[in-house]
Amino acid sequence: MAVSNAFVGCPKLETLLNHHSLSSSSSSTSTPLGLIGVRSLPRNNGVKRSLIHRARCELSPSDSVTISALEQLKNSAPDRYTKERSSIVVIGLSIHTAPVEMREKLAIPEAEWPRAIGELCGLNHIEEAAVLSTCNRMEIYVLALSQHRGVKEVTEWMSKTSGIPVSEICQHRFLLYNKDATQHIFEVSAGLDSLVLGEGQILAQVKQVVKVGQGVNGFGRNISGLFKHAITVGKRVRTETNIAAGAVSVSSAAVELALMKLPESSHSSARMLIIGAGKMGKLVIKHLVAKGCNKMVVVNRSEERVTAIRDEMIPGVEILYRRLDEMLASAAEADVVFTSTASESPLFLKEHVETLPPACQEIGGVRLFVDISVPRNVGSCVNEVETARVYNVDDLKEVVAANKEDRLRKAMEAQTIIAEESNQFEAWRDSLETVPTIKKLRAYAERIRTAELEKCMSKMGDDLNKKTTRAVDDLSRGIVNRFLHGPMQHLRCDGSDSRTLSETLENMHALNRMYGLEKDILEEKLKAMTSGQQK
Repeated sequence: MAVSNAFVGCPKLETLLNHHSLSSSSSSTSTPLGLIGVRSLPRNNGVKRSLIHRARCELSPSDSVTISALEQLKNSAPDRYTKERSSIVVIGLSIHTAPVEMREKLAIPEAEWPRAIGELCGLNHIEEAAVLSTCNRMEIYVLALSQHRGVKEVTEWMSKTSGIPVSEICQHRFLLYNKDATQHIFEVSAGLDSLVLGEGQILAQVKQVVKVGQGVNGFGRNISGLFKHAITVGKRVRTETNIAAGAVSVSSAAVELALMKLPESSHSSARMLIIGAGKMGKLVIKHLVAKGCNKMVVVNRSEERVTAIRDEMIPGVEILYRRLDEMLASAAEADVVFTSTASESPLFLKEHVETLPPACQEIGGVRLFVDISVPRNVGSCVNEVETARVYNVDDLKEVVAANKEDRLRKAMEAQTIIAEESNQFEAWRDSLETVPTIKKLRAYAERIRTAELEKCMSKMGDDLNKKTTRAVDDLSRGIVNRFLHGPMQHLRCDGSDSRTLSETLENMHALNRMYGLEKDILEEKLKAMTSGQQK
């Protein structure tokens, strides 16, 4: 392939051309490297930065140059990147696919997200990017000119930043493209991909991606549009299905059951005692705080673990530590007692509880024991005490099972919403395809209108009043708008009519050929990306 001197000094372009030459020399029928599996996407997405240099390299007016740089660009193999619609790709590792040790190394702090986006968009085949990094997942969303090469470059970048070998990342990563990628982030935002089905924290984390990405060069129209739509989906699923309602873990069910047994007016004032600060006890504390209980007493062998839990809580939460030998005295001052220790013998028997004073009258004078330990920490004989009620793990299982079944049913309802929203997002992306042609056709018609109007005005003389001048101008605009109405209608593909994307693209290509718009569109893409590179 002959390359004009105008392209000298364009390293990324030369790389693309060299790849094509190698591919062509090895096999005349082989597919150009990096274009396998790439869907046809919107032309307005712009040329990858690897081609920007072309816009900067202007031809000299030498007589020896018989073809313009733009014409060479349009005829070159890398121009396939300007005509192919870029793919949305997810390269991710989550709690479902990778161990915590790997996710820790790959994790990117929120403050580093803008830097990561910049580095990712500096890769040859990546146009836009976003990072979703939480304790349960590390997912990178990109708009890639080539699926295969984009995935390769991002994976290598992840290896470089984390120190994990590419081969090891490949063993645990998952890859999703276009519609599958869209469905995935919608499911993530709706809480369908979380350990606890429907949990709400992930929606807040998706919102944070958009908040941090605002104004970051590289968090572009496609990726930002995807995340903004995901927020809408997450809100809609929770509103229309109420999927987050109901406890689905033993610890959350314990808190839910206890609050169900208490008068609603006493939820914030009831005296809570948690015996055991292990994993289950910690979760009970967190669920109590989430329900608005901001003061509680924790009995544990060591104070260090209680202090660590206290440090994790939000400001305003008061957690008091008591030693194990103060357990009975603490129970005497509590209305609800949660037990979650590894003790093999009961901590509370009938003879212990019957000596305790009744609970406060606001909750009916009956003390609740919610025992989530196996073996049990509270003997069944405690139920014989008139002022006590005991609930154990078996009582909680029914609550959990019912809520899980309910959430699964709601998850199926959520999938219907996600499918509908996915179609709307894809229609929106499809509608971007024809935007450059619409703009250029309007500009072309406006140039003709302005030129013909000037001719008309010059012939009519200088003695026209403002009213006549305005009337002639309005007439010309009306004619142009009526003329453009039909073509514009056939360039729209937003899912609001039965017109297919292929029909709309055929109309677009026809208009581009008839009015010679492709050259203008390509020049504008190059200028736009050059401007973005210089910022």
